[in-house]
Amino acid sequence: MTASFAPSSREPQPLRFAYWVPNVSGGLVVSTIEQRTDWSFEYNRTLARLAEDNGFDYALTQVRYMASYGAAYQHESTAFSLGLLLATERLKVISAIHPGLWHPGVLAKWIATADHLSGGRAAINVVSGWFKDEFTKLGEPWLEHAERYRRAEEFIRYVRELWTSEHAELSGDFYRLHDFDLKPKPLAGPGRPHPEIFQGGNSTDARGMAGRVSDWYFANGNTPEGIAEQIHDVNDVAAVHGRVGAVRFGVNGFMVARDTEAEAREVLREIVDKADREAVEGFGSAVTQAGRSTADGKGMWADSDFSDMVQYNDGFRTGLIGTPEQVAERLLTYKRLGVDLMLLGFLHYHEEVEYFGREVLPIVREMEAAELERVG
Repeated sequence: MTASFAPSSREPQPLRFAYWVPNVSGGLVVSTIEQRTDWSFEYNRTLARLAEDNGFDYALTQVRYMASYGAAYQHESTAFSLGLLLATERLKVISAIHPGLWHPGVLAKWIATADHLSGGRAAINVVSGWFKDEFTKLGEPWLEHAERYRRAEEFIRYVRELWTSEHAELSGDFYRLHDFDLKPKPLAGPGRPHPEIFQGGNSTDARGMAGRVSDWYFANGNTPEGIAEQIHDVNDVAAVHGRVGAVRFGVNGFMVARDTEAEAREVLREIVDKADREAVEGFGSAVTQAGRSTADGKGMWADSDFSDMVQYNDGFRTGLIGTPEQVAERLLTYKRLGVDLMLLGFLHYHEEVEYFGREVLPIVREMEAAELERVG
């Protein structure tokens, strides 16, 4: 298909921002370059407070259960998320979770409690999983790509039913619920009947699942053309299922904003030149096989090259490299396509989150105001 660049028909809203929580060792790039980023809770508690004071609405906690490709140590996502929620006042924290390693009833209960403890700021990101060893070494079956997404979709349906129904009664291919009444329910409010449900994935299976059941669709880093195609496909499915406008969109991007473009480009060059080749190639072997295992070859990392995979989720492909003005213009390019949220990673988190809030975000807001005035 030819990607359409027609503006979104939604009521204009400010572009929102999330950041990848570095709760996994090794930072956000698979490189031996110096990274003044740490995976400890103390570092992350300070980071969360900096983030909510510098324009970030969300934080996404990664899920890893064992060492993989440069990430030797990892904190569990839901427990770490609760710690960050309790350390902040406004930040919404999204816990990445794997169906197959959680029962939907147990996860729904856990998040409902976290939601009460945080005043309604908990959310989940349902990821089907790409790392086979995380399942098989825990004695769990490894499903093929389409089956992992069928399970993830059923998981979302069941979690939502538990959060909204008094007596959940469901019998599916992967899970069962028998007259299950979850109390207390998570907190509800205007525009938020339950904690937000995000999902990852780029494949046709992922796009279909988002259109049918998810609140948010997270895309790997990609060009504007690639993101436009995904938004189009998800919205088409949503329309068929009576969910026009129900799905919002987030895009991953690794930001290198510096005072000059030359400085930013040099940082990117050094990251790639100092890539941990063995770790990147191991990661690439695992994830490109997963992406290409889809029926139509449209999967995460299916067309990623070596330099793309130095950043786990293709963040370099989004092109957030340059001066604050250049980065802000690139961010607005994605917003004009219908992107609601940018999920950002950084090399040196504390310093760069503050730089974003001080140098980049004001330009984004000025550009948004100018565009709103022109169309108004």
